[in-house]
Amino acid sequence: MRFVDEAVITVEAGDGGNGVASFRREKFVPFGGPDGGDGGRGGCIYVEADNDTSTLVDYRYTRRFRAERAKNGRGANCAGRGGEDTILKVPVGTTIVDVESGDIIGDLVADGQRVMVAAGGQGGLGNTHFKSSTNRSPRKCTHGIKGEFREIRLELKVLADVGLLGMPNAGKSTFIRAVSAAKPKVADYPFTTMVPNLGVVDADSHRSFVMADIPGLIEGASEGAGLGIRFLKHLARTRILLHIIDVQPIDGSDPAYNAKAIVEELKKFSPTLAKLPVVLVLNKVDQLEESTREEWCQHILDEIQWEGPVFQTSGLMSEGTKDVVYYLMDEIEQQREREVEDPEYAAAMKAFRDQLEAETREQTIAAKEAYREMRRQQRLEGLLGDDDEDDEDGDDSDMEVFYVR
Repeated sequence: MRFVDEAVITVEAGDGGNGVASFRREKFVPFGGPDGGDGGRGGCIYVEADNDTSTLVDYRYTRRFRAERAKNGRGANCAGRGGEDTILKVPVGTTIVDVESGDIIGDLVADGQRVMVAAGGQGGLGNTHFKSSTNRSPRKCTHGIKGEFREIRLELKVLADVGLLGMPNAGKSTFIRAVSAAKPKVADYPFTTMVPNLGVVDADSHRSFVMADIPGLIEGASEGAGLGIRFLKHLARTRILLHIIDVQPIDGSDPAYNAKAIVEELKKFSPTLAKLPVVLVLNKVDQLEESTREEWCQHILDEIQWEGPVFQTSGLMSEGTKDVVYYLMDEIEQQREREVEDPEYAAAMKAFRDQLEAETREQTIAAKEAYREMRRQQRLEGLLGDDDEDDEDGDDSDMEVFYVR
């Protein structure tokens, strides 16, 4: 199934039914009086998080959703039937944003969590409501109110405790395969990971966390090189970044230079994201000679001036991976416990995450605008043919990559 992490749709709730003007007409009941019923309430539209849904691809091709209109009232004080609600299922981790105002309508972070995005219109009143001692035969009734109309943007960010960061072919997918049951594609060429992958990592009995593997970054990603920065937003909800460095890159590049390039791209995308705790993993150490391993690893650390936690691993041989898992589990549990015990810390972390969410959203939108502008320029210069897909419709969920041409 194709991975789509953003979609723009329009939702329109059902209109309320009309009230009616009716009078009681029965044999032997003279002057029966008004008995017009009210119209029903229009159907509402809800967005609901569902664990069985993993992508927003359904909203890429169907973009308009409308709830059922309510029925009109009838005589004998019969109210009209209400319109049926419409429920849109989305993956857990979806944020709902009002396109016009930019306000966040809801953030669905738990299975079954539901948010109303368009309210159904109220039904009109029948003439029964307008009778009085001076107006015994009212012929007045009201129409139902139109349902709410909105254009909303669905933004999916994977929910994970740890996010993997690194160059293509650094061994991120191999690492997550070694520590979890996730089975992402692994191959000896760059960009084998095209979409985020999630894996549940079990440290011990009843101790586990979720790890996210996103496509690799390269230098210039913030300007559109490689897969660009589209998937960096998926790190916005993580607690810890696991920066994986290939100590012996197959292209012969300097691992220290690669590590610095990743950090710079992260800062360009979001300075707040770059402030997340980082754990360094020197991967593929099995490719180094035993006699020179420590010296080479220390050389890399000295070059990047690293003073934080660091581990040496081989994802392919599962060497050193358990130590990383236990360290991450301890750090995550300490963060969770502190958030429960220290209200000030919990408030500070919430403010930090809110700022991070806003920053990543702003950067992602800016990157898409730059992409659209690039496509427009290419059309003007005749570099794109008539068969190329039009990106002017405001929805860039088709934008697989930001290639530098």
